[in-house]
Amino acid sequence: MTRIVITGGAGRLGRSLVAGLTARGHEVLSFDRALSAAPELRGAQQRAIDLCDADATSQALAESAADALIHLAAIAVPFSAPEDVIMRTNAGLAVSVLGGAVAAGIPNIVAASSPTVLGYGNRGWVPDRFPLDEQTPPQPGNAYALSKLVIEDTLAMLRRQTGDDVRYAAFRPCYVIAPEEWAGAPTQQGHTVHERLDDPALSAPAVFNYVDARDVAGFVDTLLAALGEIPNGETFFVGADDALAREPLAELVPRFFPGTDEVAAVLTGTSPAFSNAKAGRLLGWHPQYLWRDQLQTARKEQLA
Repeated sequence: MTRIVITGGAGRLGRSLVAGLTARGHEVLSFDRALSAAPELRGAQQRAIDLCDADATSQALAESAADALIHLAAIAVPFSAPEDVIMRTNAGLAVSVLGGAVAAGIPNIVAASSPTVLGYGNRGWVPDRFPLDEQTPPQPGNAYALSKLVIEDTLAMLRRQTGDDVRYAAFRPCYVIAPEEWAGAPTQQGHTVHERLDDPALSAPAVFNYVDARDVAGFVDTLLAALGEIPNGETFFVGADDALAREPLAELVPRFFPGTDEVAAVLTGTSPAFSNAKAGRLLGWHPQYLWRDQLQTARKEQLA
């Protein structure tokens, strides 16, 4: 059993991560702005804390006696606050939390980044190839994406300071869908999964990526077990094995991203625009949940 601190544990992804890691036998502590009554957190300890307060954060992390830190806390939606606020908050949290974890002597530090660092919202965006992966150059086009790249760079900075005495990794979760959202609860953008499938324009800004929150929990569990064996400071995409779309992306992507006809031609069938192959190769991790199966299961449960 590992003792794990999760910052932002009361958030959308945080709740599923707390529940998933607790179910796998870990002792989980959730650090967030306020305590939560969410049922997913019943098996975890909670601490209300202002994570932007670097001194208080460092002290709380030292008191946690944790074996690992998973940093999720952030303003989680692009343009949901003024650009300067997003940048100041997310970058400040990176230094406060990640630096505080190093100061507290936590030996395993993992942080959530975002696929948006690749800049697919930029005007005239045409990648050099599909699928997009960890070798695709980051080109952040807004404060949220830039702040997520700062998180990755903060990990790299700390790794230069500590060497391999501390193990680091970053992961870029695709558009997270929580279990209840398959049954019709609103997703992060306020639309249902069915609405995102019925109107491709809703999923196009994320290039039709998605991941079930339970798969993220499985990924993190697998990553923590492997941190000491893989190269230090790796970054991983965490996404489903297909795209959140009913039509092949070879047809959809050029419709919403002009000039991508040639590079998108490889995205046939249900192929996603983002590759999770690195996680499979280095960690042996593979996602378990596909939207077609989950919608069918939700439908059967509703009819039962």
